[in-house]
Amino acid sequence: MIWLFALIGVITVGFLLWRAFGPGSRPAPPRVIAPDDDPEFLRELDRRRPLDP
Repeated sequence: MIWLFALIGVITVGFLLWRAFGPGSRPAPPRVIAPDDDPEFLRELDRRRPLDP
């Protein structure tokens, strides 16, 4: 009977460690957008562009 409790304890501790340190525990790194892919940057270019006479 003690082996059953030990097995349940080992499985529980393993599961908790996996949830704490496994895949998906770290947030994704921020996504870097190149200037030519950033819609806000492109809108700002249109505003800054001098009007052609």
